[in-house]
Amino acid sequence: MAKRINVGTLISGGGTNLQAIIDACLDNSIDADIVFTGSDNPGVKGLERAQKVDIDTFVVDYSQIIRSCKKGINDADLPNDFNLDQIQAKQQLVATDASKDQIAFFLKTRAIAEKKLLDIIFAYDMDLLVLAGFMRVLTPYFIDRINTEPGKYKIMNIHPALLPSFPGTDGYGDTFRYGCKIGGCTVHFIDYGEDTGPIIGQKAFEIKDNDTLDDIKKKGLEKEWELYPQCIQKFADSL
Repeated sequence: MAKRINVGTLISGGGTNLQAIIDACLDNSIDADIVFTGSDNPGVKGLERAQKVDIDTFVVDYSQIIRSCKKGINDADLPNDFNLDQIQAKQQLVATDASKDQIAFFLKTRAIAEKKLLDIIFAYDMDLLVLAGFMRVLTPYFIDRINTEPGKYKIMNIHPALLPSFPGTDGYGDTFRYGCKIGGCTVHFIDYGEDTGPIIGQKAFEIKDNDTLDDIKKKGLEKEWELYPQCIQKFADSL
């Protein structure tokens, strides 16, 4: 029997993957308990799903933080341990054609938001952080404070395509437009790249000639709900 692990979750919307993980925890099909659910958006349904089963919830409103930062960022607004040069050297997600000022603004605003996330997260005994539809980029500032041991990843994400094919924000759409006959989803660990971290598990499904994009998304979500709990159990088994 694996150790029962404590899982933190981050969401941005409805939280259907979160619900699949909640259900797996509650019926003891995985050796895990969710200790918190955080969101970058207030009022989303995923928070209600967590609250319904007495999981602690919180919000760090990214949009509000970004609006505030557009009025100006002072050094005092930044985390004490923030080093722009170090973070910029590691980051791989900002468009290469972005200006130096745009990159600096992005990394600074994210660090301000991420410090708020970390301050809350660190109050919990957490073995694994699961991104269950969290739509914000995590920068090296955040990643390095969760992944503190070289080679040991503690942030898990799900992607709507069979990586390494179709990274980015529209995996199912890219799969559909390319004309693939097999689609799928991937659970992977987070590193500095865009959907480049080590793959933990994948599930595939057939795409029929008359399938629409909505059909593909429906098939994919059903596979995601199976796969994510299985990969969390795989992590628990590894400890």
